[in-house]
Amino acid sequence: MVLERPTRVIVIGAHPDEADMYAGGTAALFAERGHKVKFLSLTNGDCGHYEQRGEELAQRRKLEAQAAAECLGIEEYEVLDTPDGTIEPSLPFRNEVIRQIRRWKADLVITFHPEGGISPDNRYTGLIVSDAVPFTTVRGYLPDEPALADRPLVLLIPDMTMLDDYRADIVIDVGQTIEKKLRACDAHATQFYENPAWYLGTPDQLPVEWEDKKKHLLEGWSETFYVSSKMLPALEQWYGKERAAEVRYAEPFEIARYSRPTSIDELRKWLPMLAD
Repeated sequence: MVLERPTRVIVIGAHPDEADMYAGGTAALFAERGHKVKFLSLTNGDCGHYEQRGEELAQRRKLEAQAAAECLGIEEYEVLDTPDGTIEPSLPFRNEVIRQIRRWKADLVITFHPEGGISPDNRYTGLIVSDAVPFTTVRGYLPDEPALADRPLVLLIPDMTMLDDYRADIVIDVGQTIEKKLRACDAHATQFYENPAWYLGTPDQLPVEWEDKKKHLLEGWSETFYVSSKMLPALEQWYGKERAAEVRYAEPFEIARYSRPTSIDELRKWLPMLAD
């Protein structure tokens, strides 16, 4: 099946930096092929630093997000003004997500798993999206925002606290875009350099040279970059055993139970990198 127009993708996370960390390589692959990708953070991340707080940090993290978007080549990176730590599965949040998905005219939604993970912000983000998606096609609900013609395909990402509790239905080889993903993570200095250094008691010892930064990122967040044994069956299914054995960097996704019904051919249509 050949798609006659660009796929429209929205990646919905709880905080600025998460879409990059869990789906940045895949997003860059879409962008390189001319598809339209938006990242959305439901909070502004204003608690996410050992020293900075409030509006100062929120503005800094928005700037980091914009720099990351340029690294990945995506269309948009929107950070809502919701304070960090205040996401809850409420009607206002659900309606905001419905509107966001409709406005983007999303074919594909990528978000957190709603049933696991330590972070309530991450878990509730997944739950809010699961409640929102069925309403994206209901024309009588929020009629001022045109409904989608079809329910989007929804893929779930596991956060780092539930890497043993997800199902890898699709695994995408991101070796081609790993440098872009690393650069995007590098843009989030508050999260990938400053906070970790403080936790280790070395806040003044930050990597400076790019090779040192890459090593720091790949070692500190290896689970979000490298292929794991859990990914191998899906890699072999989608790429074949020979190609799968060569894949070093990958991103796993689980097909949401509330996603649009789909087939193997349709998945290859919406995820054209699987046909490479």
